[in-house]
Amino acid sequence: MVRKVFEKAGMIPGLQPGARTQADPANADAGKPRTAPGTMMGFLTVQSSAIQEAELLKGRVAELEGSAPLRRIDPATIKLSKWANRHEASFATAEFEQLKSEIGAAGGNVQPIKVRPLAVLNGSTPAAEAHFELIFGHRRHRACLELGIPVLAAVEQVSDVGLFEQMERENRGRKNLSPWEQGTMYRKALDEGLYPSLRRLADSLGVDVALVSKSLTLARLPDALIAAFSSPLEIQFRWASPLAEAVQKDPEGVVSRARELAKETVRPAAAKVFASLTAVPGGELNASTLSELKISKAGKKVGVLASDAKGRAVIHLEVGVLPEDRRKALAGLIEEFLNS
Repeated sequence: MVRKVFEKAGMIPGLQPGARTQADPANADAGKPRTAPGTMMGFLTVQSSAIQEAELLKGRVAELEGSAPLRRIDPATIKLSKWANRHEASFATAEFEQLKSEIGAAGGNVQPIKVRPLAVLNGSTPAAEAHFELIFGHRRHRACLELGIPVLAAVEQVSDVGLFEQMERENRGRKNLSPWEQGTMYRKALDEGLYPSLRRLADSLGVDVALVSKSLTLARLPDALIAAFSSPLEIQFRWASPLAEAVQKDPEGVVSRARELAKETVRPAAAKVFASLTAVPGGELNASTLSELKISKAGKKVGVLASDAKGRAVIHLEVGVLPEDRRKALAGLIEEFLNS
């Protein structure tokens, strides 16, 4: 048995018993094991170390392959994707100006954006000047574009579905989109056939179905209604159903009122635009048909009797006009008036 082990060990180059290389001195084997089992153990030790090193290298390669490389890219070479979800109004806010100022002071964006190379998607090898498509980081990309500086970006090849889902999740984790922007993003994904149904889209993103439905309702409103607001970012989730119902009941009237509002030099507040668009023809009780009534005390205006977006009467009084001990008395007077 020992002889067979010895013979097998002798078949391995460099481990033949008694063999010496030209550079070895005559006594080079003095410290080496002279038995077959010892020679074999030495061989296995060397092999074990090599295997461990190979496994470590394989793990490192896998780690590098799993991370997207970072590059400084000319923002002008990056185009927006078809699911771009930021309205121009998003880049005209004080918050965006502050972000741009911070990026400018730092000499670039610290948090990288993510892009995918267009050349790879077309089946060719991307050149150094290859153009890219934005996955997420619209505000950081726009800031660097306006500052005229390179943008730090992670480059990753992803599918259309991967792009959409990464963009949506990144937005939820950072600066949330407005209801209308969110709905526009969902509408594009469904219109492009990215998902077979609203429910599948919601399940894939881990978003409540009702939220997706309301967002889509806003995004599918006529363009004239959206243009009636000074900015679509002002449109609220809770207005989705009333606006959609108003369009369904009186499409021509709603669009006509929306166009008139869009012509005004100074746009009304968003709540008043909503009230006007949802007004019921015929003068029924509605937020848009109830005018504010002044409430005075000693000839001085101290409040108003107004209405909210749903047509409910609301009394607004200046601070300090109604002492706490007289609130019940006022409620009693209103109740008496309504019952009379």
